[in-house]
Amino acid sequence: LGFCALPAGVEGIVQAYSACLPHIRFYGPTNFSPIVNHVARFAAQAAQQQAATQYFILLIITDGVISDMDETRQAVVQASRLPMSIIIVGVGNADF
Repeated sequence: LGFCALPAGVEGIVQAYSACLPHIRFYGPTNFSPIVNHVARFAAQAAQQQAATQYFILLIITDGVISDMDETRQAVVQASRLPMSIIIVGVGNADF
């Protein structure tokens, strides 16, 4: 996984993806539950604040089929009560 600072807007996301892509090596298995749970912990902490002013958006761009579907489904259901959204985008020829 690679983490990059994002400029504002959709153009910023595309720019960050293009900048990060040469530094990322794609490989399997494709486990999403660890990253969903990781971001959910941040969202849960933010939700405990009296003035809950933070909202989290997890964007996952993947070239593979989810390897831990049951765990990912469970993590997404748990995260659904938190101030966060999860967007999963499949790229390439895999069966998403």
